[in-house]
Amino acid sequence: MNTLTLPTFDDVVAAAARIEGHAHRTPVMTSRTVNEAFGAEVFFKCENLQRIGAFKFRGAFNALSKFDAAQRRAGVVAFSSGNHAQAIALSAKLLEMPATIVMPHDAPAAKVAATCGYGANVVIYDRYKDDREQIGRDLADKHGLTLIPPYDHPDVIAGQGTAAKELFDEVGPLDAFFVQLGGGGLLSGSALSTRALSPDCRLYGVEPEAGNDGQQSFRTGAIVHIDTPKTIADGAQTQHLGHYTFPVIRRDVDDVLTASDAELVDCMGFFASRMKLLVEPTGCLAFAAARQMKAQLQGKRIGVMISGGNVDLARFSELLANAATAG
Repeated sequence: MNTLTLPTFDDVVAAAARIEGHAHRTPVMTSRTVNEAFGAEVFFKCENLQRIGAFKFRGAFNALSKFDAAQRRAGVVAFSSGNHAQAIALSAKLLEMPATIVMPHDAPAAKVAATCGYGANVVIYDRYKDDREQIGRDLADKHGLTLIPPYDHPDVIAGQGTAAKELFDEVGPLDAFFVQLGGGGLLSGSALSTRALSPDCRLYGVEPEAGNDGQQSFRTGAIVHIDTPKTIADGAQTQHLGHYTFPVIRRDVDDVLTASDAELVDCMGFFASRMKLLVEPTGCLAFAAARQMKAQLQGKRIGVMISGGNVDLARFSELLANAATAG
């Protein structure tokens, strides 16, 4: 059995240099309302303001920029519910290579439209019946494409870790840091940066309550596979962690928490009304978990990742309206 070579913080540093001038250095925001409610200093890393509206651009551009000439000529294939799709499509356009993206039939319309708008060829599948990973592998084999998965790839992980690196570079060490968890690319990359730049910081991964495969995996010590979870957090509807992401998470993360869909909608409303930020449901996972723990965080310096802001406005309005009616 081959031993995996896991990415390191040196890879994150190299990725930061590679994506500089291509990815945005996103702002870190604070809220007096949040700080008063928590009795703490809370720093929000706003990756909803990244290119394509999510952190995914970092890992995608880092991975594609390492392609050799033959790989660039043949092109890239990826599978994604939306944010990785857009990230690969835009990165491929910037690097002048063809891209094929496998997307679920129920992906947000805005994400599909954006992916097509960047020039990618989109292949649709049913996320509840079809195996997107097998579809991606088949296309790669048939057409000589290079498959870049959404999270389980060392170059993707290293690229995602640059968001946390920027946060620590800007605000210094933290006492606790909350980061979204789907397949684990963002969390494992953030873990590499956290352990290098703020080694005593408690790092928490946060996933949807309906899809806690990561929490189960973290606590049992083995990758747990689940059916596609039914949650509004479409960016975290993964079925399992990756062979690269899991060992980093298991080694460097302190715990994995969950948040309910109702909590995510409440956070969406808060971000929009009080911080003037449009945040997608998945992007609210970290803040939702931090809110659950605010009594334990008094007097601390807290980091909260906002992973993305790609949500259809009609869907955004519908979720908030339904929550108001239910309330």
